[in-house]
Amino acid sequence: MASRIEDYALLSNCRTAALVSREGSVDWLCLPRLDSPSTFAALLGDEDHGRWELRPTDPDATSSRRYDDDTFVLITRWEVGDAVAEVHDFMPIDPDPGVHLRRTDLIRRVIGVRGSMTLRQQLSIRFDYSRALPWVRQTGTRAHPEVVAMAGPDALVLRGGALRAKGHQHVGEVTVGAGQTRDLHLTWFPSYYPAPAALEVDEALEVTKGWWQSWADEIEHSGPHHEDVVRSLLILRALTNHVTGGIAAAATMALPEEIGGERNWDYRYVWLRDAALTLEALLDHGFVALAEHWREWLLRAVAGDPADLQIMYGLAGERGLTEYTLSSLPGYEGSSPVRVGNGAAAQYQADVVGEVLVTLSAARAAGLTETQFSWPLERKLLQFAAEAMDRPDHGLWEIRGEPHLFTHSRAMIWAAFDRGVRAVEEHGLDGPVDRWRALRDRMRAEIDSQGVTDGYFTQYYGSTEVDASLLLLAEVGFCTPDDPRMLATVEQIEKTLLHDGLVHRYRTDTGVDGLTGGESPFLACSFWLVEQYAATGRRDEAEALMARLCALTNDVGMLAEEYDPVAGRQLGNTPQAFSHLALVRAADALTRTELRPR
Repeated sequence: MASRIEDYALLSNCRTAALVSREGSVDWLCLPRLDSPSTFAALLGDEDHGRWELRPTDPDATSSRRYDDDTFVLITRWEVGDAVAEVHDFMPIDPDPGVHLRRTDLIRRVIGVRGSMTLRQQLSIRFDYSRALPWVRQTGTRAHPEVVAMAGPDALVLRGGALRAKGHQHVGEVTVGAGQTRDLHLTWFPSYYPAPAALEVDEALEVTKGWWQSWADEIEHSGPHHEDVVRSLLILRALTNHVTGGIAAAATMALPEEIGGERNWDYRYVWLRDAALTLEALLDHGFVALAEHWREWLLRAVAGDPADLQIMYGLAGERGLTEYTLSSLPGYEGSSPVRVGNGAAAQYQADVVGEVLVTLSAARAAGLTETQFSWPLERKLLQFAAEAMDRPDHGLWEIRGEPHLFTHSRAMIWAAFDRGVRAVEEHGLDGPVDRWRALRDRMRAEIDSQGVTDGYFTQYYGSTEVDASLLLLAEVGFCTPDDPRMLATVEQIEKTLLHDGLVHRYRTDTGVDGLTGGESPFLACSFWLVEQYAATGRRDEAEALMARLCALTNDVGMLAEEYDPVAGRQLGNTPQAFSHLALVRAADALTRTELRPR
């Protein structure tokens, strides 16, 4: 069985990612890209679905772990009696952008610290979401052990530790004494090419550590929760593809929002909304160059007729994200179906253009210059928003029920035209500003008349329900945080969406999302409430809620999508960009509050 979601740590080379459990098992790895089919998928099943475990043979061994400073080099320290050894896991960063076509590496360096310790390897390779059992052969020597596994287009070579076949897995042992080092080196490569040479591990480790640390050193932040902010920004960078610029929503697929339930989605793609919000968080901390890289990705992804705009794309801008279910994987703790692809790609979500234009406006204000195509792209997006203006949508939460005129979506349409007007008035860009201004004013009047009941904003027109996305209206400038309607909305959210002090997205028992079952509080929503509290003088409550949320991160600073306060566990895909960018924004809100007198 897979470990609890919060028991995993992330490895990343900014092209794909691995999840390593506290027990030293790599239970999730897709190669060569984050949205490629899995090679190790015990996360969604058990050891028969692929894993690479490395841990002491002594079952009583205890472990602790940390990242090596501000990097994704994971150090797991094992202790057995008087013996101590460390495993340093990392995925080498390669400055050559074309290397992803030829190889992807994962290295596990075993270092003896004190005494002698024997660690056991258990390797189960299952390509293509555990649908392809590879042919494995021994290709090394006694002095230089090596095995090669291949099936279809994929191949792996594992060097550095002798392995023997045991059923459909390979096992072996590695012993280290004090001061000794053994390197276990796994490399993916296309099966129609020869196996690439092994990397020089010392050099790869230093380059990788230096790359991550130099990036982290550029973070502009001084304020509360500094370590959480730095690690969150690092996670956002890890989810950003080094080659294409696409920003994934999470590193995993099909981790459940409810154990045993059906809300199991594939989040390894680029949501325009999530990516835009991620970029805004990075912009706020000094990373204008990433904004330029993502804008180039955006230009490529949305090229063509604005009417064909999707709300999400593949990491390189692919459009075909057809959703289907896998029978080869039973699901995390039996939670099925296990979905690949995402049907929400075909939805209309009216807020997306607003999210993108708000971020591009922030990038412009931060000094990102226009290119020949950047402003024409924004004009095309505004054209699309105008043409689809009266169309009900599926909203920020991608409901699978009937579309509505969601108040948050309508406010983001307002924000889109507002940023268009600002671009003309404040930056001298050309465009039909009178028309955009009229559409902006029309949307404000409509929300004021149809999106408010009994003095508070509603989930959608005609409803009396509230929705946590309404907390974002003040963030985009539609109203002020202390607007009486926003204060009344917060009161309604506190009455109906709080569970043990954490915020749900909406009430699932209304049937609005068209799905069965329920879900746990959504972590990003609770961080949004921190921002709202901080902006309206409820500083003590903001700080208390922020402290509680940061305490929910695991031992290496990771957050999934949701948290179940009853079971005391994280749920949903991990690490979740939405959760981490919301953490950063909430910390920034507290920093701004600190600068104001009490």
